[in-house]
Amino acid sequence: MTDKVIENNQVIIVGEITSGFTFSHEIFGEGFYMVDVKVERLSESSDIIPLMVSERLMDVSCDYTGQNIMVSGQFRSYNRHEERKNKLVLSVFAREIEFIDETPENVKSNQIYLDGYICKEPIYRKTPLGREIADLLLAVNRPYGKSDYIPCICWGRNARYANNFHVGTRCEIWGRIQSREYMKKLSEDQAERRVAYEVSVSKLELLEGYEESPLHA
Repeated sequence: MTDKVIENNQVIIVGEITSGFTFSHEIFGEGFYMVDVKVERLSESSDIIPLMVSERLMDVSCDYTGQNIMVSGQFRSYNRHEERKNKLVLSVFAREIEFIDETPENVKSNQIYLDGYICKEPIYRKTPLGREIADLLLAVNRPYGKSDYIPCICWGRNARYANNFHVGTRCEIWGRIQSREYMKKLSEDQAERRVAYEVSVSKLELLEGYEESPLHA
């Protein structure tokens, strides 16, 4: 994860494969497939994280369900058009995969580092119990003029700090990727269970002397 091309977006997850492969897309003859990985939390619950894998990295004709892997890569986004609007779809793009028996020492099972720009005004609020929360949308630049748009959620003093950020602010974020179920209301009497993915922030820092991002307009 020292490649300078991807140093502003670094992910490591360790978990169990819980699904087979489904085809996602093809670029220049290289096929990419999706597979789910269950990553345990310290709280004894878990997150189901979608992993995008090249057919050149794993044999996608095999069923690896139940096997444990360690993945390093990036958290990426793309817009999928559905229901007359675009939906932000997130997944971990795998660059290296290793089959393991147990989590190596000094490696957290779910960690992410991002260096990007705030591209939407932070949304600060309090829960009914008084817990402070701030939602951020971070634009992380990729080569060739592309960017990934990553939703992030801050808590407590990090939420108060993030509430002072503005569109164009450059910041660093450390945390973990989490999955969250919610009910999407489709009509007055119909709802659908969906899953959202975001970065739960453990640490964030404003980068002093940042330059305004071309994405901030």
